[in-house]
Amino acid sequence: MLPILLKTLPFFGLAGLGYLAGQMRFFTAEATAALTKFVFYFALSAMLFRFAATLSLGEVFSWSFVFAYLTASFAVYLLVFCVAILRGVSLPEATVEAQCAVVGNVGFLGVPMLVLLMGQQAAGPVLLVLAIDLIVFSSLITILMTLNREGRMRWGVAGALVSGLARNPMIVSMVAGLIWGATGLSLWAPIDEFLSLLGAAATPGAMFAIGASLAGRTAERIEVAGWLALAKLFLHPGAVALAALTLFSVEPGAAAVMIAAASLPVAGNVYILAAHYGVAPQRVSTSILMSTGASILTVSAIIAMVTGGTS
Repeated sequence: MLPILLKTLPFFGLAGLGYLAGQMRFFTAEATAALTKFVFYFALSAMLFRFAATLSLGEVFSWSFVFAYLTASFAVYLLVFCVAILRGVSLPEATVEAQCAVVGNVGFLGVPMLVLLMGQQAAGPVLLVLAIDLIVFSSLITILMTLNREGRMRWGVAGALVSGLARNPMIVSMVAGLIWGATGLSLWAPIDEFLSLLGAAATPGAMFAIGASLAGRTAERIEVAGWLALAKLFLHPGAVALAALTLFSVEPGAAAVMIAAASLPVAGNVYILAAHYGVAPQRVSTSILMSTGASILTVSAIIAMVTGGTS
C-alpha cells in the first residue's frame, strides 16, 4: 500500500494546499467558484475529450460493466435510504443521504487520478462510471424530489433533465470525443497539443478547488455524516467488487477501475443539489468533508488491493 499512498499523496497535497488557502482567506469563495468553473468548463472538458477521442465505443461501453455498477450502487442506495427512513427522517432527506452513499467525486478527482495511477487503460472504465453517475443518479434525485413535492412527474421536468444533460460539458466533451474517435482520424498536432496543455490544468486545478471548497464547510450531524462517509468509502466499493467479480464477471482490469472509482469520496455536486432543494445541505457538507479526509488512506488502500500494489 505504501507505494500507492506515496503516489496519491501529491493529489491530496494539492487539495490540502487549497484548503489552507481557503482557511487563510487567501483564496476567497468567489475565487474558488471561478477556479471550479474554469476546471469544469475548460480544463476537465479538454481532458475528457482527449481521452475519449483515443477510444472506441467498445473500449468504453460494456453491458456487464453497466449492470454490475448499477446493481451494486442501487443496493447501497436502497440500504442507506431504508436506514434513513428507519431513523424517522423525511423522504427527501433519505433521498439525499442515499445519494451521498453512491455518487463519488469521479469527475474532479477520479478521472485525473485513476488514469495517472492505473494507466491509460483506466480511461474507458472511469469515463463510463462518470457517465452513469451523471445520467442515472443526477437524474434520479431530481425525479424523486419532484415526485415527493408534487406527487407526479411533469413533462417540463423531463425536458429540463434532458436539456441539462445535453448542456453538461463533461457529457458533451465525452460524446464529442467518442464521435471524433469513431472517424478514425488523428487529432491535428497543434489541436492535440492545445488540448493536452489545457487538460493538464485539470488535475492541479480540480484538486486545489476541492480543497478550497472544503475550507468553508462546518461540521453538523457528525454521527450521520460519519455513517454516510463509511457507506461511500467502504460499502459502495465492496458492493461493486461483489457485483463485478462474482455476479457479472466483468473483465478484471475494468473491474479494478470500477471498484477504485466507487471508493472515491462523496461528490461536491451532491451538496449543490442538496442546497438547491434545501434538504440537509450541512449534513451533506460534513459527509463530503469527512469522506474526503479519510479517502487519503482508504482510496490508496483500495487501489493497492485491486492492482496488487503495482500501480
